Amino acid sequence: MVLERRTSKLSFRFWIEHEQTSYKSHFAVCLNNDGYKASLEVGKLYQVIPDKDAEAHGLIRVIDESGEDYGFAATRFHRLDIPPAVQDALLSARA
Repeated sequence: MVLERRTSKLSFRFWIEHEQTSYKSHFAVCLNNDGYKASLEVGKLYQVIPDKDAEAHGLIRVIDESGEDYGFAATRFHRLDIPPAVQDALLSARA
């Protein structure tokens, strides 16, 4: 299932700089790419876009291989707790 497309870098940067939520993890590793081989790679780290509506439906929004963010079944991923300094480095590398 795919949710609406958003401008990935801008929406995530805006959220980081302007919103306060209970989200701890901004990255997740893909565990299963069945049916989405062109969009997801097993074992790869993906940037998570916080989306409470998606989570309410069992989805996680990530920036996939196309560079856009889409919702996928949350069971396809495992969220990772990454220290803020490492998250900053990862986000800088993706900018």
